[in-house]
Amino acid sequence: MNDEFYELVDRAVDAVFIQDMYLLRAYPYFKNMNATKKQVREFIESDTAKNLALTISDLDAYIKGGSDREHDLLREAYGHLGKPKARKIRKYLHAILQDAVQYEIDRKPGRKKKRSK
Repeated sequence: MNDEFYELVDRAVDAVFIQDMYLLRAYPYFKNMNATKKQVREFIESDTAKNLALTISDLDAYIKGGSDREHDLLREAYGHLGKPKARKIRKYLHAILQDAVQYEIDRKPGRKKKRSK
């Protein structure tokens, strides 16, 4: 898979936070591009996916709440969203990673079984 998908993910994250637009569905994209299991594995292990996971973790901590210094910083960063919108964004970002993992599972190597006559 080329850098195009990584750019799409970055743009999708920007669009969801700035414009409240949910543009990317990863599984149909992988299927349409006939992505290989290796390509999807590279994405899952990439810095882009790790940053996505970190954002999800931050949103989880913001939603959970708290009164320590870390939660103060998270409230400052994500407070403008409100918790319902933060939950929706978290679910969307998680779906991108989940789609990649599911596509990788579905792309098991091997021959297709022949039908018996």
